[in-house]
Amino acid sequence: MDQLALLFVLLLGAVVSVPLGDRLRLPSPVLMTLLGIVLAVLDFVPNVDIPPELILPALLPPLLYAAVRRTSWRQFTANKRPIFLLAVALVFVTTVVVAVVAHAIVPGLPIAAAVALGALVAPPDPVAATAVAGQLGLPRRLVSILEGEGLFNDVTAIVLYHVAIAAAVSGTFSLPSAALDLVLSAVVAVAVGLALGWATNRLMDFLGDATLQVGLTLLVPFASYVLAEELHGSGVLAVLTTALFLAEYATDGDDVMVRLAGHTFWDVVDTLVTGVAFGLIGLELHNAISTAAGRWTELLGWAAAIVGVVVFVRLAWLLPATWLTKRLHAKRDYDEDIPMSSRETVVMWWAGMRGVASAALALAIPLEMDDGSAFPNRDEIIFIAFGVIMATLVVQGLTLPWLVRRLGVRADTGREKEFEKGLALRAAKAAKRRLREIEEVEELSDELLEQLLRRALDIGLRISPELAEDERREAHEQRVRRIKRVRRIQGEMLSAARHEVLAARSEPGADPEIVDRVLRHLDVRSLR
Repeated sequence: MDQLALLFVLLLGAVVSVPLGDRLRLPSPVLMTLLGIVLAVLDFVPNVDIPPELILPALLPPLLYAAVRRTSWRQFTANKRPIFLLAVALVFVTTVVVAVVAHAIVPGLPIAAAVALGALVAPPDPVAATAVAGQLGLPRRLVSILEGEGLFNDVTAIVLYHVAIAAAVSGTFSLPSAALDLVLSAVVAVAVGLALGWATNRLMDFLGDATLQVGLTLLVPFASYVLAEELHGSGVLAVLTTALFLAEYATDGDDVMVRLAGHTFWDVVDTLVTGVAFGLIGLELHNAISTAAGRWTELLGWAAAIVGVVVFVRLAWLLPATWLTKRLHAKRDYDEDIPMSSRETVVMWWAGMRGVASAALALAIPLEMDDGSAFPNRDEIIFIAFGVIMATLVVQGLTLPWLVRRLGVRADTGREKEFEKGLALRAAKAAKRRLREIEEVEELSDELLEQLLRRALDIGLRISPELAEDERREAHEQRVRRIKRVRRIQGEMLSAARHEVLAARSEPGADPEIVDRVLRHLDVRSLR
């Protein structure tokens, strides 16, 4: 098996792991990691050979962009205090504690390299946390905090990592210079992210076509990351800024095809890239085995010590941080946007799994110093990092569903239904207001007006049938059954039409482009 065949195996595994994970009630990233581990122990599977400098820009931009699409700036601002305490303060604390312990137990490990190790194992993975939270039905406030933590802690950790690597490679370190670099990196990243978001928004209007617009969104995260890095800014923060800007300002309610196509496209990209990334984590067992040859006891002891530090520091930080966040949230925009019980705090603690960012940073450690010598303890750092990733991702990922069920932490479905009902009512009222505006400038018959008013109400009822009283709900349900029957028959008619047009594609003299254009028209008609 060569590298290309291995890539195809990982891509296939990424697709299959989603329905398999749903049936087994396990997160697909965990399954992909296990697949990578299985492949790593097979003799015919080659060792993965990826240049360290390509790992971060190849994996992180699409994963971060896809994660941001599922959230909004409003969620971040609503949970800014807990996210700051977790994504910034906790990353600093974890980095420092891990660096101190690693420097003490690993012989000859320089403090700068120890800080790099602490930075790369500090951030929990947003992809794994989101995948787990989505399958377990956790309260939305917990999911929002986990997503926000996972996104912004990557920014903090990667900046710390780059500062530590630069100090280790050059052999010099200046605290004022490092602090200035942190500030400048953030400023440059935000400026690049906003500028590229604004330019992308304008270019979207120019392109017009949904296919071209969705294709542009694939290029944007990579462009944002690379441009920020070239200007010595944080590529991760630039991607987050660009994605949040586009989520807020590049959405038009009438861009139906762009929204549908973009949602499907990014679901595919997210699934494939996530699967490959976590598969590569498992495959790194190859290097771990070769590194640990003859030193298993020593290396496993170091890795276990760092795992214990990472897990303990998160719990020790979460308990007072949750209490402090509650005290600071005297005035809330809406109820319960932070963990309100010790059970939810335990779930947040155990959901701190390390993953793609940690693996990418570990593999991106340079091979040589500025003077040409080998990077100190590089193999040991990578082994310890992957020990932390495996322990937190596999052990915590496999046991988190059991823990959530045991603690009984569930989303408030009643509140979610009330929110959905409120949105449905707003949608129906907006439709009625627009109908009244049209009635003022156009002459509508009573029969047509009554029919349109009923359809305006149906807009809300189809979203939330609870809007209607019992009698109206029964009448609505009858109409829905009738409409479903009409749509079923119409769907069969359109299916026959599509098959007939598709059959014409292979007939002599048929123009495939014209056939595809007619078929596309029928496909769009089927969505209505």
